[in-house]
Amino acid sequence: MDRGFALLWRVTAATLLVVAFWQSFPIFQAVVLGRLAEPRAITPRGDLADWEQSTIAVFEAARDSVVFITTAETVIDPWTRNIYDLTRGNGSGFIWDTLGHVVTNHHVIAGASRAFVRLADGRSYPARLVGSAPEHDLAVLQIGVGADRPPPIPIGTSADLRVGQSVLAIGNPFGLDWTLTTGVVSALGRELPTEDGLPIRDLIQTDAAINPGNSGGPLIDSAGRLIGVNTAIYSPSGSSAGVGFAVPVDTVNRVVPQLIARGSYTPPFLGVHFDPRGDELLDRLGLEGVLVLDVVPGSPAEAAGLRPTRMTREGIVLGDIILALGDDAVRRSQDLVAALETRRAGETVDLTILRDGREITLQAALAAAP
Repeated sequence: MDRGFALLWRVTAATLLVVAFWQSFPIFQAVVLGRLAEPRAITPRGDLADWEQSTIAVFEAARDSVVFITTAETVIDPWTRNIYDLTRGNGSGFIWDTLGHVVTNHHVIAGASRAFVRLADGRSYPARLVGSAPEHDLAVLQIGVGADRPPPIPIGTSADLRVGQSVLAIGNPFGLDWTLTTGVVSALGRELPTEDGLPIRDLIQTDAAINPGNSGGPLIDSAGRLIGVNTAIYSPSGSSAGVGFAVPVDTVNRVVPQLIARGSYTPPFLGVHFDPRGDELLDRLGLEGVLVLDVVPGSPAEAAGLRPTRMTREGIVLGDIILALGDDAVRRSQDLVAALETRRAGETVDLTILRDGREITLQAALAAAP
């Protein structure tokens, strides 16, 4: 019995030693052979995929047209009365033309007393504010670039965008300069409210990551053309949640030339006076549309034959009620403002109006704002 137990113990101990050695062998092997370690052989990867090459080419072509914007606010120390600049924030922008104009968001430069633009090659310039359109969250700066000016970004269109097509966003999120993110057009025709209550309409929604610092940077299509200006994100945390918004390039291409030429943006001039109180009056009458309170003499509205509201001995005689401008339905004053925003001076539009209980159509040639 004792001999059998001793034999079993020896067999068990030998088995445990073998198992322990087997388990420890890789460690001993790594220690011994690790002293002879050399760099591993590189596995050839082959050519980049076509979509990778396309993305790289678009980024490299657009990079020099994108800029880094920093802003500062001049403050006075209440104790020492010393005046100094306090860094306010940063954002993105892009070169618009060969005259040194830079497009960015209005909210990037709002409240700042100074702005600086840094180019992709490292050169930095103080910027002058040319004009701003808060209602579209757009602003134009100008920098004094001499020789070797960066190229303007190519311009595309946004009217023919389709949900699902690829887009690229370039900007400076969190101060990390010249960052590329990619995604698709997630939706079209989105709206965001502005400070004055009127919404920015027809925004592009994208899932390309947009974070603080991306504002004002370009949204680009796969052909390398500007299709929007990144302006806002929807995120409870303040960081990208896959829902970003961009001002469409058709709006940008309409607003920016006016900002450069005049310093401000004004929609085309129709020449009618209207007021939200007119909306309230029509509400009480169970009607929709915009009541024409007055017509400006010599205006497109007068030439089209629009009739204003007038006072008579019998009381108030309602003028024409605008129901649509072109294909855009007009239910309230803000709808008429938004419809005019999408037009250009010189464009002829159809006005659907309600007059004496009948719908009729008139034509008006919109004019430049006086």
